[in-house]
Amino acid sequence: MNTIHIIHYAGPPTIGGVEITIAHHARLLTERGFRVQVIAGQGEAFHPKVAFLQIPEAGSRHPEVLAVGEELAAGKVTPRFESLRARLREALRAAVSPQDVFIVHNALTLHKNLPLTAALHDLAAEGYRLIGWCHDFAWLDELYIPQLHPGFPWDLLRTPWRNTRYVVVSEHRRGQLARLLGIAEDEIAVVPPGVAPEQLLRLTPLTRRLADELGLWKAEPLLLLPARITRRKNIQFAIRLVAALREHFPNPNLVVTGPPGPHNPTNAAYLAQLRSLRAELGLENSVHFLYEHGEGGEPLLIDDAMMAEWYALADALLFPSLREGFGMPVLEAGLVRLPVLAADIPPVRESANDTATLFDPQGDPAEAAARIAERLRSDPIYRLHRRVLNHFTWDAIIDNLVIPLLTEHRST
Repeated sequence: MNTIHIIHYAGPPTIGGVEITIAHHARLLTERGFRVQVIAGQGEAFHPKVAFLQIPEAGSRHPEVLAVGEELAAGKVTPRFESLRARLREALRAAVSPQDVFIVHNALTLHKNLPLTAALHDLAAEGYRLIGWCHDFAWLDELYIPQLHPGFPWDLLRTPWRNTRYVVVSEHRRGQLARLLGIAEDEIAVVPPGVAPEQLLRLTPLTRRLADELGLWKAEPLLLLPARITRRKNIQFAIRLVAALREHFPNPNLVVTGPPGPHNPTNAAYLAQLRSLRAELGLENSVHFLYEHGEGGEPLLIDDAMMAEWYALADALLFPSLREGFGMPVLEAGLVRLPVLAADIPPVRESANDTATLFDPQGDPAEAAARIAERLRSDPIYRLHRRVLNHFTWDAIIDNLVIPLLTEHRST
């Protein structure tokens, strides 16, 4: 297997947007079976399966790089530049195979280490395959233009290279780079940075495990039913509703958080009936009783802190109870801005006022599903949430954009 070499002035654990991108790309590509090495001027090993090679002169703050940078800013290309260029070229040749692929961040369009830029250009001219990940463009930045001059090596930052696939982070950047290089926009790929929802939502390892194992990141929508398993919670209606939602959404999922109620011995039988209904409707991978997913065969009991994580994960609250004294989940959902999809019963009308989408808890689940689908499709917060999870998580970006880009570049 060929190696993917990710090159930048600095690598993780240095803090910065590019370094964060490198960390996620390297980790996730490794998890998918790629061999990855990060090459940087500063940084250190950050993952047990990702190789790290430090070439100090590849950094932007190395003393020799800074000295050459001062000469270049004055318009002087000196023997010191050529010496550093040659050393970097040989260090890179020694570290890689011609069959490998370079992912180079910023060095193709930014002037922070022009000897490195020139060395990489030499390798591209020799047939090494590069993916130029361009975040910033020196020739389009008023702050940097006074430090640039016509001719070599500055023109490398505005000239298309051989054996190189250019990548930018947005459509806006694609237009800018196409004009800068004088190439067609469709010759430039767009791969945005991503988000890590498990980090942003501060999920504990247990909740992360459950979200991964149950495939909840790809649930659409993910409905939360925070209740013990008792008959008055009307969970059988919720299961039938999930089946009906398949007519409207690609992958509806339901999470029921509580265990069987402890005060009625028939609740265990009720859980068995719910499991049978789930199997009958083919929803074994879509309806989840968290009670069943403890480690080592033990039941899983959700405390208040963990419940907050499930509210953060969900797309909407589903509350189909036949009767309630009050219905606290409606208030909790409102606090975290979740749409409330609930039974049309007096306590819900009292607490939610006119903000909930209501349905007859003893009516037709298909009719309730249609009403819920209309509510969610008209909710911009829900639509943005789904858009982020479907297209802008690091996993989605790796699977949908980065790996196809690597495959395409390897075949050219």
